[in-house]
Amino acid sequence: MVTDIPPPSGTLRPRLLLVYPATVKLGWVRRFQLPSLSLQQVAAVVPASWEVTLVDEVHEDIPWDRSYDLVGITAMSHQATRAYEIADRFRAWGIPVVMGGIHPSVLPEEALTHADSVVVGEAEPVMERLLNDCRGGQLQPIYRSSPPSDDLLTVPWPRRELLAGKRYLTTQTIQASRGCPYDCPFCTVTPYFGRSFRYRDPDDILAELRSFSGRLTIFLDDNILGDPERARPILKGMVGMGLKWGGQANLRFAEDPELVRLVAASGCIGIFVGIETATGSYANLPKNSGGSSPAQLIRRVRDAGIVLEASLIFGFDDHDESIFDRTLRFLDECSPGVATFNVLTPYPGTALFTQFQEEGRILHQDWSRYDHSQVVFQPKLMTPDRLHRGWLEVRREVYRWPAIFSRVLSSPRGRFTTLAYNLLRRGGNLSAADLAILAAHDLSGTGSGGSSS
Repeated sequence: MVTDIPPPSGTLRPRLLLVYPATVKLGWVRRFQLPSLSLQQVAAVVPASWEVTLVDEVHEDIPWDRSYDLVGITAMSHQATRAYEIADRFRAWGIPVVMGGIHPSVLPEEALTHADSVVVGEAEPVMERLLNDCRGGQLQPIYRSSPPSDDLLTVPWPRRELLAGKRYLTTQTIQASRGCPYDCPFCTVTPYFGRSFRYRDPDDILAELRSFSGRLTIFLDDNILGDPERARPILKGMVGMGLKWGGQANLRFAEDPELVRLVAASGCIGIFVGIETATGSYANLPKNSGGSSPAQLIRRVRDAGIVLEASLIFGFDDHDESIFDRTLRFLDECSPGVATFNVLTPYPGTALFTQFQEEGRILHQDWSRYDHSQVVFQPKLMTPDRLHRGWLEVRREVYRWPAIFSRVLSSPRGRFTTLAYNLLRRGGNLSAADLAILAAHDLSGTGSGGSSS
């Protein structure tokens, strides 16, 4: 039970502002975004004696109000620069600021140059002590939370009422598990959430799902099917609920046809799968213990009526300029419902960042550019400009109308959902600046499409 120091009799409740920073201003696309689940969970462990305001800068302006008693800001690396700007402004008014999230957790000393306090790791276990310290004027520089050693995850139900009036794709987001044992060198999940899958009690998850009033639900787990035996009770309990849900997993789950059928029966309409790369030593395919090819596994998911979104990354050390054509051929063979492409990003705190830093390959530490869409390191087998342009070229080819219609027609079931996924991805696919880069290259006569060099 959360206990706290009550405010003196006759005084107003202390005020806490929780901020999710925005790095870019979005137009209509913002209505297809998801709210910050982590801040809702943090708000859920704040005692009732505090007044909580949650601001998502994607949807609204920050209330620059000097009456807050504490400001809490979460930040991934690409948000850090904006988070520091917000923190500096509030601190200039004498308002204490606490920062948390992945970036402050891995670089707490940097964050402390802009904040009074930093939460390292998961925030929920330390919030009671932090808030009491704040009320007592004894806020500490570091509050450290280590992932539990057991495999049970306990998190509060998020405070969705704080999102009232904001328009998202859905506010019915949920987290069933945290952590990952795979420890991929470019991923922040294992360093932040631990090296094992920790699942919530299935009854608690199903009770939260039953509290939803709408149908569309998103699991925000990094790998909802990471431990199939612990995921099965959740999936079986969802059968018949009438929910339509999406989530993220690796392709290994598709090796079990029965599990694929259960995922579909539970209401899954779309699954995001990190393929990582079409070929080479960095492909996510070694996680597949069976003998099925990626194309066979993807078709199995697709044939069950689930839209599979294949996520691929460009820029690994075994990628030369041929990777762009090879990726297009791979997608033609596998025919996933939709595809997503990212530029390899060496986030601080990962083994990849340490490696590139030791090799002198980090080009800069402008965190605002660590966003999956800009090259912030020196690739091994091509120039940074070639990597960026190849990424743009593949996205252009994959989201041409003929390619979209081909994927839709290749789906034996769920064609409307497949089309909707593709239209959403196409809508924010290439900016005017991206198109200008491609046009300039095409006009130079040095090639076009995925095979240009």
